Amino acid sequence: MTDLFAQPDDATPLDAEEREGLLQTWITTRADLNEAEQANIDEAVAWTERRRDVELLTEGFVFELHRRMFGDVWSWAGSTRKTGKNIGIDPVQIHVQLGGLLRDARYWIDHGSFPPDEIAVRLHHGLVAIHPFPNGNGRHARLMADLIIVQLGGAPFSWGGGTLRDIGTLRAEYIAALRAADQHDFAPLLAFARS
Repeated sequence: MTDLFAQPDDATPLDAEEREGLLQTWITTRADLNEAEQANIDEAVAWTERRRDVELLTEGFVFELHRRMFGDVWSWAGSTRKTGKNIGIDPVQIHVQLGGLLRDARYWIDHGSFPPDEIAVRLHHGLVAIHPFPNGNGRHARLMADLIIVQLGGAPFSWGGGTLRDIGTLRAEYIAALRAADQHDFAPLLAFARS
């Protein structure tokens, strides 16, 4: 299992207790883990397609979506992270900051504060910055953004048109765009989301 928990340097590392949350004993390599997580995510996407009229901007939905995306693979799926990570806020602030982000997004929608793409991308960035879960935050945030943009009448984002799991140019572009958004420049993340 040497490569099972190997991740790019900019990915969120799992601590020992979180690693013990792996539910599937057949998963022994990183490829197995990626396959299992993707199958679970595909099921979550199908679940969301059956619930088009649900209120997306609630903590309940945010946590249920993560559970649906990773709950067949990880015991902690849909649960707030308890430890500090290489990204994200202090765990004790997660619910406060998440509630504020969701209220902000609702305000942006209700008042047309930004174009729909920007609302979805700002929500995505906020979720990544908070990092509510032990892992899967980027994938979760991208799906949340896709759900919001569809609800607002737009098409889902392409997110560079490839997989962001592995080290490479695409992932580097995504991380650079997130860092620009950290500095309040959302143009690169908007461009990346539609590239």
